Amino acid sequence: MSELKIGEISKPRFEFRTFGQDFTEAAQRMARLSVPIPEKVWHRESDEIYIMSRTNDLNNTKIRDGKMDVKCYVQTIDGLEQWDPKLKAEFPISAAQLIEEIFPAFMVKQPDLDKEEYTFDEFIAIIDAHPDLQAVKIHKERFGYMVNNTICEVANVLVNGARIVSINSESTELEDIQQTVKDVKLEGVENINYLQAIKRVIGMKNLPLAN
Repeated sequence: MSELKIGEISKPRFEFRTFGQDFTEAAQRMARLSVPIPEKVWHRESDEIYIMSRTNDLNNTKIRDGKMDVKCYVQTIDGLEQWDPKLKAEFPISAAQLIEEIFPAFMVKQPDLDKEEYTFDEFIAIIDAHPDLQAVKIHKERFGYMVNNTICEVANVLVNGARIVSINSESTELEDIQQTVKDVKLEGVENINYLQAIKRVIGMKNLPLAN
């Protein structure tokens, strides 16, 4: 079995992730259990925009560093979700790509497009005008770890300025994630992905976070 490397593409990974207000104990255990990792992933910050759709929970669509990423849900096994990166696109984005790939991922009615390509600002204007879509500003402060050969992270996340905390473990191997969840004492905590967490914070879903 090949070892995972942070920041490198692998086959679709399974993921345990949760969101709440406080995971101090689990975060401390994760840091203690981690093997050494590259300095570049010790601490990272980013500003992103997630495009939330009232009708879609299967495609995770975000914009970071001027590029749009689409990650698609594959399956759930033993409570762990598997996600597969499907698309990276840069602005300006062609109308053809918006029609054929981007808006189908949102699973909403296609807007009328009258230009051949769209800048970032023009795309966001389309999102803002759509009744079933919402652009949400996300700031992430992420601290990386590696436990049981799983890529781990603790993150302070601002969702339109509202602060929440995330902790996760991801790998291609289910057993490694399950062991990590046990080791950091997160057994029984709800698995909540970014789509679900953001929808709960902005009121698109009437559910609480894990704590």
